[in-house]
Amino acid sequence: MGTQLTWYGQAGYKVTTPSGKKFLIDPWLENPVFPKGKEEVAAMKNIDLIMLTHGHGDHVGESVEIAKKTGAKLVANVDLAAAMVSVLGYPPDQAGMDTIGHIGGQLTLLDGEVKVCFVPAMHGSTVRKDQDSPPVAAGMPTGLVISIQNGPTIYHTGDTGFFSDMARIADHNTIDIMLVCIGDHFTMGPVRAAEAVKLIRPKMTIPNHYGTFEVLTGTPEQFADELKKVGAKTELRVMNVGETISV
Repeated sequence: MGTQLTWYGQAGYKVTTPSGKKFLIDPWLENPVFPKGKEEVAAMKNIDLIMLTHGHGDHVGESVEIAKKTGAKLVANVDLAAAMVSVLGYPPDQAGMDTIGHIGGQLTLLDGEVKVCFVPAMHGSTVRKDQDSPPVAAGMPTGLVISIQNGPTIYHTGDTGFFSDMARIADHNTIDIMLVCIGDHFTMGPVRAAEAVKLIRPKMTIPNHYGTFEVLTGTPEQFADELKKVGAKTELRVMNVGETISV
C-alpha cells in the first residue's frame, strides 16, 4: 500500500504511511464544511501521532479528545506542546521530548518511517481553554516538512503569510506535495500562495484553508489562475472535503 492522504477541510489531514501507521495534521474535524466530523472523531482509532503547526482552535481542533482515545503522541514545538498540556489537558505522557522539538530541528519517528522538520511560518500562536477564556501564548507558529520512508515528502505550510525565505525550505528536501493555505484574510491568498509555490517547486500542490468561513475568500480557481501567471511548475490537485487520495 502506498501513502494515503485524507483532507478534512481547513488545514486538517490524516496521513496513512505505506506500513499502515497513521498520523493527523491540524485535526479540526468538526468544522463547518465537514458534516461527518463528529462521526469521524468518534470512530478514530490507531492514530500514532498528532502534528500541530500552531495553537489556534481551527488547527488544534479535537486533538486532545483524539489523543485521549488513541494514545497519539503530540508532535509540535516545545512551547505549543507545553500550552497544549497545561491549558488544554493534552496527556503529558504523550507529549515528551521524543516527539517535540523546535524550528530547525528534525525528529525521527515511528521507528524511522517518518521524519519531521519544523520550519518557520509567519503567523501567531495562542491556545484558549474555551471561548470565554483569555488566549495563552503558545510559542512560534511553524510549518512542517514531513518525509515518509518509501513515500512522499510533504510540506504543510501551516498558517502563514508569504516570505522570501520560503525558498530555502526546499534546500534539504525535494518537496513532493505542498499543502498550502490560500484563503486570504488571515493567511496568504491565491496571489501570494502562488508565489510561494513558485519558490518551493513542489511536484504537487494541494490548497487548503479556504471556504470554511465567509472571510476566507480565496478559491482554488483563483489559485490556479495565479499559478499560471507566475509560471509555477506543479501539478495542482484540488481535494474534496472528506476525500482520500493516494500520493
